[in-house]
Amino acid sequence: MVDEILRWIGLDVGKSDHHATLIDPTGTVLFDRPCRNDEQAIEKLLDDAGPNAALVIDQPGSIGTLAVALARRRGIPVAYIPGLVMRRASQLYPGEAKTDRKDSFVIADTARIHQARVHWLTPSDELLQELSVLGGYDDDLAHDRTRTANRLRDLLLQASPAVERVLGPRLDHAAVRALLERYPTPTAMRAAGKRRLLRIVQPKAPRMGA
Repeated sequence: MVDEILRWIGLDVGKSDHHATLIDPTGTVLFDRPCRNDEQAIEKLLDDAGPNAALVIDQPGSIGTLAVALARRRGIPVAYIPGLVMRRASQLYPGEAKTDRKDSFVIADTARIHQARVHWLTPSDELLQELSVLGGYDDDLAHDRTRTANRLRDLLLQASPAVERVLGPRLDHAAVRALLERYPTPTAMRAAGKRRLLRIVQPKAPRMGA
């Protein structure tokens, strides 16, 4: 059945609303829109996707359970992208900002290009339960990461609002973290000079270091 897929629905799930992107075998976006997390809206989404479509999701349990169940009822293949695979894949697409629209496209396109990197769900309830546990654990890690990033941004804001404006949105980048670990204040950065700063960041950000 996986070999017959002609369209991929990338679904970035949310508690109240999902975001869906439908792409074809060339990666062309056929539609890109929000979708309420309720049965009627998800049914319409699956109708609009047409035949030979697959649903690809980043959270099969909890808030993604309804979408998975409705797709299964129609016999639509369902795939799950683990959080680590998703985060690594996102780094390969242009644009630094994390948005629901970008994430839903990355979900769909990753399944289109790298089918071996996603988990195709079987009708096994046991597997679904295991994935729900994994999904919940991944959510916990993501929440911890967000809390830590917010705390770091708050500390940066206290030290220097200007530095926070530049570096705060990029705390997920290894080069920025290395820079702050070595030179955590504007005074230290100024004293180090541009050449030393570049020696810190360029190995971890060859294209963006300067």
